[in-house]
Amino acid sequence: MPVKVSVIIPVYNPGIYIEDCIASLQRQSLPPEEYEVIFVDDGSTDETPARLDALAAEDPRMKVIHQENSGWSGKPRNVGIEASGGEFVMFVDNDDYLGDEALERMYDYGVANGADVVVGKMAGKGRGVPVELFRRNHPRATVENAPLIDSLTPHKMFRRAFLDRIGLRFPEGRRRLEDHVFIAEAYLRAENVSVLSDYVCYYHLKRDDGSNAGFERFDPVGYFKNLREALDVVERYTEPGPVRDKLFRRWLRVEMVERLRARRFLKLPDDYRRELFAEIHEVVVERFGPGVAAGLQPTQQVVAALTAADRYDDVVSFAQWEAGVAPKAAPGHVEWRDGSLSVGFTAEYTSGGEPMTFPADAERTPLDDAPKDVSEAVQWVAAQTAARFGQATADLLLRERSSAAQYFQPVEFTRETVPVGDGEEVRLVLRATATVDPAALPKDGVWDALVRVKLGGWTKECRLGPAPRESRPTPDVGVVGGRPVLPYWTDPHGNLSLELGVRGKRLGLGRVQRSGVTVSGDRVRALLPLYVPGDTEVRLRFVSAQQIFEAPGTLSPATDGTGAVLAAALPVENLARGVWRVALCLAPDAARPLYTGLPFALRSAGGRVQVAPVPQPGLALRVARRARRVVGTVRRKVSRIRNDGGQ
Repeated sequence: MPVKVSVIIPVYNPGIYIEDCIASLQRQSLPPEEYEVIFVDDGSTDETPARLDALAAEDPRMKVIHQENSGWSGKPRNVGIEASGGEFVMFVDNDDYLGDEALERMYDYGVANGADVVVGKMAGKGRGVPVELFRRNHPRATVENAPLIDSLTPHKMFRRAFLDRIGLRFPEGRRRLEDHVFIAEAYLRAENVSVLSDYVCYYHLKRDDGSNAGFERFDPVGYFKNLREALDVVERYTEPGPVRDKLFRRWLRVEMVERLRARRFLKLPDDYRRELFAEIHEVVVERFGPGVAAGLQPTQQVVAALTAADRYDDVVSFAQWEAGVAPKAAPGHVEWRDGSLSVGFTAEYTSGGEPMTFPADAERTPLDDAPKDVSEAVQWVAAQTAARFGQATADLLLRERSSAAQYFQPVEFTRETVPVGDGEEVRLVLRATATVDPAALPKDGVWDALVRVKLGGWTKECRLGPAPRESRPTPDVGVVGGRPVLPYWTDPHGNLSLELGVRGKRLGLGRVQRSGVTVSGDRVRALLPLYVPGDTEVRLRFVSAQQIFEAPGTLSPATDGTGAVLAAALPVENLARGVWRVALCLAPDAARPLYTGLPFALRSAGGRVQVAPVPQPGLALRVARRARRVVGTVRRKVSRIRNDGGQ
């Protein structure tokens, strides 16, 4: 069978960080005979060459090529392309990993849409990844109709025939931004680019030791020399005008202006800051016409103008002011509605911890020249932010804590100007309601709620919170989409999170009152502190000292809207005389159904069943349980001490 995808991985001294990458490649849902993995070892000096050789010996999908160190990733990727036999090639870094269905989904999506390039949704742990690009699927994306230019890393799938037809390969040697040159040309020459956003295909990780190649401090002279080569590609394949300006704006914004802003700039040593600024100034003056900076947001325009005017000290002062600007999102209601979680919040920007204020009667005006000083720059930014308030947006994202995968939630919002003092100044407030459907989230785990606010020249994220303890909405656990979902506030910060697949004590079933449990004949009913959108199938387990029986049950919304009513038929004929503990499974169709004990029991005698208290364990059992907890605590402490090296 022909190989559909060749995965190409340049390798250099990854150590243990390659293991997650290998494991994810072996877990791929694409049939084993339909993909191959080509590791190109670029002269590693650690134990990786032997590890890869052993891997290739045991797994026929895995191939290894060893070569002398070339200095960067370009040559290993090119060597991998030449050795590949797949219809598509996919580039992966040796310290990142793929979603289990990434190759299959990306290949099928690319074939279905006739794509030369397939861009899969990314998640970044400690590393920035595009956000707006993955708001939705783009089956036919271009640099004009989608923010493709936001994603210039090589972690994509390419049709091999396309690369060969246009002769596209990576620049080689020890150099930066080789991926920018390659990706920019691919975007501009592809017949179609498809963006797959409904599944996380690529996990981009920051290593614990901080030694990812992209995190090394770079030489500004060499870096911006390489950047010019990417600009050359754009000039070669576009005409002067709005499209070229839009593409150039990406490099001006991301690689230049953003490096000169706020804390990112201020944390650098002064001598390095000056060298960086000097190189950026040279590129801005040399390569960018007025239409490039004019399309930036207000704060970015100020930095670009000051940079073009060669005013280093003012750029530093403006960065110091911006360092105090941050979004704040205050939660409102959090409640279950029609099978979804409705989350209300307000969002605005603060400066120095206090709400920012803006002129009430601002008008939109162009920035024709660099502001004469930072005070004038701040005033202009404030006026333009207020004048553009009609473009401000608020989004709610849920980010899975272990993987950093994030998903936009549907949001409705209004923009409100709140007068301050005598009314000459206003606060710019966004009032929003998000609708979270837990059934649409792809996996169990903890999901943190983040608010993303676009206002003026800022696009920033913050946690939803903190909420004061006395005013926190506390909805019950919901049973939605076949799994229990707990909305809760983190401790001690008071931010909103969701736990999907919650179990045990966190279900809150310990709050069930015996007074809310009734037995009538062979039927048991109980009022539980749970939310269900409609009749929901569950399962009950009845446990005595010698026997276990199970029976189906149903959760239904309580008529007064508070909680859910559990109803089930009792296997009376099977319940021998004695006390039976009761446990509930909220997801009976799960691969591993989990039961949680309820705080009541049933007493069976003479064919009758009554509600009874849960029997307490005897003294010996209580002592044994306490001993196990103490031993477990000691073992965990010893393990932490060993892992910390005795510190």
